[in-house]
Amino acid sequence: MQRRLAYATLLLLTSQLVAPAVLAQTNGAGTSGTAGAQSPPQASTPATSSPTGSEPTDEQTPTTQSGTAAEGAEAPVEVSAPGADPSAGQEVVVVGRNIPNTVRATAQIVSVLSTADIARTGEGDIAGALTRVTGLSVVGNGFVFVRGLGDRYSSSLLNGSPLPSPEPLRRSVPLDIFPTTIVGSALVQKTYSVNYPGEFGGGVINLTTKGIPTKNFLSAGATVSGDDFTTSELGYTYYGSKSDWTGFDSGTRDVPGFIRNAPNSNGLIPVEQVAQLSNASTTLLQRNNHLPANWSGEISGGSSFDLGGSRLGVVASLSASNTWRSRLSTQQDTTAQNGALRNDFLTLLTDNRVVANALIGVGFEFGDNTIRWTNVYVHDTLKQGRGSAATNYVNSSGLRFQQNTNWFERQLVETQLVGEFKLTDQLHLDARGAFANSKRKAPYERQFDYLCSDRTTTGQAIVNNDAGSGQDLFVCNGAFQVSQRFSPFASIIFSDLNENLWSGQGDLSYKLDTERPFTLSTGYFYSETNRTSSRLQFNYQTSLGGGTAPGYPVNLLRPDFLLGPDALNNACPQIAANLCTIELQFNTPLGAYRYDAGLIIHAGYVQAEAEASDGLRAVIGVRYENGREIVTPIGTAPTRLKNDYFLPAATLTWNFAANMQARASFSKTISRPQFRELAPQQFRDPDSDRLFFGNPLLKDSELYNLEARYEWFFGRDQRFTLAGFYKRIDNPIEQVGFYTGSDDRLQTGFSYLPSATLYGGEVEVQKYLPLRGLGDAFATRRLFALANYTYTQSSINASGGCVPNVTNQTLGACPTGYGPASAQFRDGAPLTGQSDHLVNLQLGIDDTDRLSQLTVLFNYASDRVTNRGPTNLSGVGFQPDIIERPGIRLDVVARQGIEAFGGRFEIKAEARNLTRTRYNERQVFPGGNQVFINKYIQGRTFSLGVSTTF
Repeated sequence: MQRRLAYATLLLLTSQLVAPAVLAQTNGAGTSGTAGAQSPPQASTPATSSPTGSEPTDEQTPTTQSGTAAEGAEAPVEVSAPGADPSAGQEVVVVGRNIPNTVRATAQIVSVLSTADIARTGEGDIAGALTRVTGLSVVGNGFVFVRGLGDRYSSSLLNGSPLPSPEPLRRSVPLDIFPTTIVGSALVQKTYSVNYPGEFGGGVINLTTKGIPTKNFLSAGATVSGDDFTTSELGYTYYGSKSDWTGFDSGTRDVPGFIRNAPNSNGLIPVEQVAQLSNASTTLLQRNNHLPANWSGEISGGSSFDLGGSRLGVVASLSASNTWRSRLSTQQDTTAQNGALRNDFLTLLTDNRVVANALIGVGFEFGDNTIRWTNVYVHDTLKQGRGSAATNYVNSSGLRFQQNTNWFERQLVETQLVGEFKLTDQLHLDARGAFANSKRKAPYERQFDYLCSDRTTTGQAIVNNDAGSGQDLFVCNGAFQVSQRFSPFASIIFSDLNENLWSGQGDLSYKLDTERPFTLSTGYFYSETNRTSSRLQFNYQTSLGGGTAPGYPVNLLRPDFLLGPDALNNACPQIAANLCTIELQFNTPLGAYRYDAGLIIHAGYVQAEAEASDGLRAVIGVRYENGREIVTPIGTAPTRLKNDYFLPAATLTWNFAANMQARASFSKTISRPQFRELAPQQFRDPDSDRLFFGNPLLKDSELYNLEARYEWFFGRDQRFTLAGFYKRIDNPIEQVGFYTGSDDRLQTGFSYLPSATLYGGEVEVQKYLPLRGLGDAFATRRLFALANYTYTQSSINASGGCVPNVTNQTLGACPTGYGPASAQFRDGAPLTGQSDHLVNLQLGIDDTDRLSQLTVLFNYASDRVTNRGPTNLSGVGFQPDIIERPGIRLDVVARQGIEAFGGRFEIKAEARNLTRTRYNERQVFPGGNQVFINKYIQGRTFSLGVSTTF
């Protein structure tokens, strides 16, 4: 009954518990309110839809129809990486045989997605395509986990240069911001080699953008898609600004100077300045009964010019997408050891994501030398409306309604210059330099809460008087705030992050004139990262007795009315002798509202690669890396980490048969704390609705890595591989869950453990089977099958040692701020993000004469920990960890080339998540009680696209 009441509250145009309505009905006439004098819309107003809310006021090498190499057979894959041999994968002599296979030819253990591989998956972004690689899974919004290690153990490169992250919580880059249209190949290297940065845990992902075209081309495409849980269904939106559909704000969300300067004064924003903020357009949550369909478009072109014996090439790409996603989510929590619910919310959250990408590349080839200048721009905006109703709130009856309106704008710009020079037949020089800037702006994060209960309290407003029935009166507190809370009941937050990354690397290799191949290489690497991050949180309060809520009935008004001129200047209408106004008070945070951070790395390496005997290839090297990391919170002592390391790596490859080889690898690598993990600054994750808080007592982690691998290449582009791996991690950084008060949501801090281990194995097979024996209709067709499976186990060691305490308490005989590891972690628990089982399966039919493909894709990931449960710091025992159940996913992708209207076209149809797998994040308590931290249906997505190339 209570859950039906919560759901009904989410669907109502007007709340029967607060008046005027907390929600406004979307309508084309703009009757949902203005920032000036307002009157509430009538409940009987007919609904109309608006996308963004109404303004308040072994076969032959196949060819496609366009004559290019088809996806069935592997063409040479271009990879731009530090110290990479450009001839690798094209002609490598081992046991007297040429091997045109990038995966086999490289000295390390890698997986490579070529343009053809990416196209087969049909994914729109590179993160989705990477989920098909053995041992990889994607968690959250595009963060790639390699072999069960969290995204903090993965690094991302673009053409061999490091990328900064636009996400405050992570250093790694969310790869879903890169569309597949600008990526020529994606290489995942799972064993460490010293030409890569030392921060290498699970692996490195190197994206290579599309290079110099072999001939002039122009291509364009468009796709439309729908989600059967979102498209033409109910969602929550708000107007924002007139240009929101582009992903760019028109100026409505500009942050005035008095907001930025508030921490330098008493932090009080008087009513005159509160009125100057963008109020109605960024506060009014609206109902859209028919959310629009998704769309995307892309245009790209390239040209090459012969200049005597040289060649100049230019390639450019521009793409944009606009997608909608709604989730009706159950969000619960508990502080009880038996799992008895404390809060039980039903939340309807609607995301409108707009992504724009651009790529401009210029390449110049002269002789055996190449110079490339690449520029990438990514702009990713998430506009979010959220309404949440709880009939069970802090173990009291009644209803709490919470609404949020958010705008998260991320931007990444990178320009890089790469030179690959063959100075002599034996001497090669590879040089690259890059500058990248990432930004994240989140202005006007607004939250308003309305709380009603069945308890009578003096001063509260009576909503329905049932005193005559002998029952308790039903009362409503309205919008209010409480100071020193992590989730104020009426608040506004302005967040801003800016990060610059300069990097440069030079690699020199020399092939000795010896009987057997022998190459010596050396290189130097430098990078400097600088970040500034601020989070300004303000709470609404009245000028009468700072910290109090507006008086009745103003506190019952929906947010845009509450912040209208009448209410702002007359917030206490029933207290005639003490009129008051509504002000904003800067909330002095626990920690720091701003921090500056920097990381400078100097590194050098030497490496030798040789054929030690017939069929035995060895790569041995060592890297010296010096890193200085500093995080300086405002008003707090800085945290400084300065360490240097010698990081050895060795890989042996034994080519014991013409088509078989075995590899063995050992290395030592590191993982530094991320800025966000070190900074004592609050940050709320809008997806999980959890608060994160950094810890300045963290230190570097060190990893020792072992791997053995068998590879059998039994046909062109066909293979069988089997591998085993083991990792020991000293001082691994892990999340720690905790509560600070009886009314607070679960929060997450960071600490480290004495050690952890991870081990497992993976197997993959790829096979083509001709179907010509089935008749003329199948004469040019073949069956394609790719299957891979990864098994992983991990265990943390919490059996001793003092580690940082997330609550800053000093426990036992530990130093100040530290406590026993056993107080925060359960010994033997798995690492965060690790799934025991990962399965990928692709089955398809290709045509070797023209573009015609039908592929079925299956993906399964077993349960994994997403967040530690509350710790044993209280002495009453641990709560269970929060477990995500990714489940299974079934997709179908069809691609067909046709000739029509005098041109050649590709038609692509996709059906995603046909199993309609639920997202399920939960705690399971002894006795079987389950608390669903986050549970919702993920809709099926159907899309149809067309593209053409001239």
